[in-house]
Amino acid sequence: MPTTSDAIVVAAVAGGGGASAAVDLWTRRVPNPLTLGIAALGVTLAATDVSGVSVTGSCAGFALGLLLMLPGHLIGATGAGDVKLFAAVGTLLGPTRTGMAFLYTAIAGGVLAVVIAVQRRRLRETMERAATLVRTGGANVTDIENASVDNRFAYAPAIAIGALAAALGF
Repeated sequence: MPTTSDAIVVAAVAGGGGASAAVDLWTRRVPNPLTLGIAALGVTLAATDVSGVSVTGSCAGFALGLLLMLPGHLIGATGAGDVKLFAAVGTLLGPTRTGMAFLYTAIAGGVLAVVIAVQRRRLRETMERAATLVRTGGANVTDIENASVDNRFAYAPAIAIGALAAALGF
């Protein structure tokens, strides 16, 4: 049976993730005040024993979230706002659920990438560029970030989906 702290964490993840996804879809950015607010909420809920995550666990979730998302940013696969958002959500989830959220986020991001590539009629090109990005450690990032080609998409929805799945205990 779910506890009150689970419901609060699910609500916080859904609210913060949903707001971040909406803003990212609209502006293609995840603003720092939003990620800072989510992180502050996570640490505050931990400090007041409301979330079921200790302060140490909250900080460990933040660190793990940062550690997991940073390599993707360094090779150009995700934006800095996505990295900060995932780390902030880690404060709500703690380290174990943050690890699961990363797995679910990667799956959701892959599905969204395929759907968007199909909509843009560039599935083959997208798959080839993604494979090159991974194989070369980001050597083709300038091709992907080319402003004249619409290759990017909002990743906060994938983070919101992955974090919510983890918060729900999947």
